[in-house]
Amino acid sequence: ALTPTEFDVLKVLMLHAGQLLTHRQLLREVWNKDEDFEGVAHLLRVTISNLRSKIEPDPDRPRYILTEPGIGYRFKSER
Repeated sequence: ALTPTEFDVLKVLMLHAGQLLTHRQLLREVWNKDEDFEGVAHLLRVTISNLRSKIEPDPDRPRYILTEPGIGYRFKSER
């Protein structure tokens, strides 16, 4: 079961599958924040970690939610 925030993050990532979404884009889409507030940015990292623990076969080696260090995240579908 996903929390509402986890669901929202996953939905945004999946709607843009294959595309790199910056931290700022995700903050704007999910938390409606235009600025990169450290607390919200930390919440994004925690939410991604929680999502990985729920949907990845091996959360330490993600196959679906990929990190682009310093930039953002990308959802990779298994097509």
